[in-house]
Amino acid sequence: MARIDYAPGGLNAPHTHPRATEMVFVLEGALDVGFITTGNKLVSKTIGAGDVFVFPRGLVHFQKNNGAGPASVISAFNSQFPGTQSLAMTLFAATPPVPDHVLTTAFQVGTKEVQKIKSRLAPKKA
Repeated sequence: MARIDYAPGGLNAPHTHPRATEMVFVLEGALDVGFITTGNKLVSKTIGAGDVFVFPRGLVHFQKNNGAGPASVISAFNSQFPGTQSLAMTLFAATPPVPDHVLTTAFQVGTKEVQKIKSRLAPKKA
């Protein structure tokens, strides 16, 4: 279990947990939450203090604080080793990199757009 605090506008970007289902319990504030089914259907809602929402194992999901104040949740998994895979980082910051031609074809964008995204996600050099 972990407490997650979201500043106004804070986002837990689309990600998955390949080995666990996640449950969140809202302590304060409100979050827009959702997951995408394997049939590409978005299941989403706004949850507030006292609400619970479950993200099924392996499905892409997100949480966003669209409120003016902070939001906090308790997050729990049904596994001690849920794993986390951020979609943006997985696709655009992998080492070695996913070939540009794979990303340009998959997202139907040009090489410049792919390079721009990769540069924004690249690790900062010390």
